[in-house]
Amino acid sequence: MIVSMRPPYDISPKILQLVSSISIKLGEVNANYLNKATPQLRKQSKIKTILSSLQIEGNTLNEEQVSAIFENKIVIGPRKDILEVQNAIKVYDSFNQFKSASEKSLLLAHKMLMNGLIDNAGSFRNTGVGIVKGSIVTPLAPPSELVPALMNDLMDYLKNDKELALIKSCVFHYELEFIHPFTDGNGRMGRLWQTLILLEEFPVFEFLPFETLIKSTQINYYKALSMSDKMGKSTLFIEYLLDIIDKSLEEMLHYTNKVMTSLERLNYFIQEGIKEFTRKDYMLLFKDISTATASRDLQKGIELKLLKKSGLKNKTRYSVLN
Repeated sequence: MIVSMRPPYDISPKILQLVSSISIKLGEVNANYLNKATPQLRKQSKIKTILSSLQIEGNTLNEEQVSAIFENKIVIGPRKDILEVQNAIKVYDSFNQFKSASEKSLLLAHKMLMNGLIDNAGSFRNTGVGIVKGSIVTPLAPPSELVPALMNDLMDYLKNDKELALIKSCVFHYELEFIHPFTDGNGRMGRLWQTLILLEEFPVFEFLPFETLIKSTQINYYKALSMSDKMGKSTLFIEYLLDIIDKSLEEMLHYTNKVMTSLERLNYFIQEGIKEFTRKDYMLLFKDISTATASRDLQKGIELKLLKKSGLKNKTRYSVLN
């Protein structure tokens, strides 16, 4: 029997409360949200995830520039920042070929993520490194000769421990930051791999860019990392990340459960980026409205000069006006 080396952490009352809260919200989100998923929604979520994760590391590009890179448009900006986004897009587009408990997958993802940015992308470091967390430089990471064994233990924990995926994902995120197995890219890899671990059990995390909340609470993110370092276990960091996930789900539910007006539905639909569509396409996004309501929405869009109508009866199509 394989016994995994469990990283040190406690299951605190706060962790139990957050896991319970998240589990309830996940059930509600699965019921009310996944059926509204569209390719454009996936794209928008991916843009927000990549933007937030890279901005935490100092990337200077904004959402408009990242969106343009997604569309293969020319963007003016620092070459390094543009390359970081291009690499991240390739990695997030390749999620289905990675397995969270595979070291080979981890190294491949790092190679894709850091290609052209560092010399040894896709390899564990062979030198000592200090760790910068925000504006704080912490003591040296474990010696490079210990990295392979530490990462092997961490992968064994992912593969064999019966812990909940919600907690495992947070533990892995912290331990990757602590071990610091790469010369660069450890923070973005920790966030990337946490998303992969969660996605393998909860598909809704494809549409939950919780990195956005991490970015907005960046000081607390680094504080939770530093305090966990001092305690010698990841308990506080797990609490922080579970709270981020819980709040992200709450925001999603607040948006999807509220009663939307015609104008709110129209604006939401237009933000999806669909330029030409039918009434049926419109109703695929808003499955709980009637045909008559959809027709009224679209007529309102025409009156407000948001939409243009062409064709008659079953050949009617609508175009979004710029």
